Amino acid sequence: MHSSVRVFGVKLTNIPALRQKISVNGVDQGQLVGLRTPNNPNPVVNVNDPNMACGQPGYRSDVVINVKAGDKIGAFWGHALGGAQWPGDPAQYIDKSHKGPIMNYMAKVDNAATSSAAGLKWFKISEESFDAGQRRWAVDSMIANKGWSYTTIPTCIAPGQYLLRTELLALHSAYGNMGAQFYQSCAQINVSSSGTLVPTQTVSIPGLYQQNDPSILIQIWVNGKDDNGGRPYKAPGPAPMKC
Repeated sequence: MHSSVRVFGVKLTNIPALRQKISVNGVDQGQLVGLRTPNNPNPVVNVNDPNMACGQPGYRSDVVINVKAGDKIGAFWGHALGGAQWPGDPAQYIDKSHKGPIMNYMAKVDNAATSSAAGLKWFKISEESFDAGQRRWAVDSMIANKGWSYTTIPTCIAPGQYLLRTELLALHSAYGNMGAQFYQSCAQINVSSSGTLVPTQTVSIPGLYQQNDPSILIQIWVNGKDDNGGRPYKAPGPAPMKC
């Protein structure tokens, strides 16, 4: 059963999300294919938890998906495997209260199907955060896209196998310690590319964030609205790499 709480008079239903499949240039690769996906939709809240890398333990596909540098990769989110739990489910993808950014990282590995997620060198390739003018979060865009968020494989990176980590950070309860909710999983991909870049500006996960980072310990509720008062918001972690 999903729990609910009230924040500044607004009822929030705790319906989180799992990344359930990916697409390559708009082609759906199938449910759980090429993914390391948690077996439950509970978030990671401790930034030093080893599960920060690829999420809670769960299902691991034995498939490595072939992609090209420059391909557009989609991540499909849903709070229950298999689609909506009932007709017209308003939280089919995630409860709309779970405002926050969506970020994508990659790490080079020898074998994407078998490599451990521990001890890897990660680099951020993209982020969608908060449009202060429109007062629109990345999660709002994902819901409007019927559960899909997108990133592009950098054109300059070296060929080889990688883990592609997608992370959604829900900030609706981030005003308290360990209130921010991290939802992440890793896709297993093999990149063909004429590029040669192996990024050296990398981060460790866990170790990337601090619990009191201003983008993680934050009050986004202002005057009863979860729009950060229209103030700019910077997603946590490094800036995305550039080719």
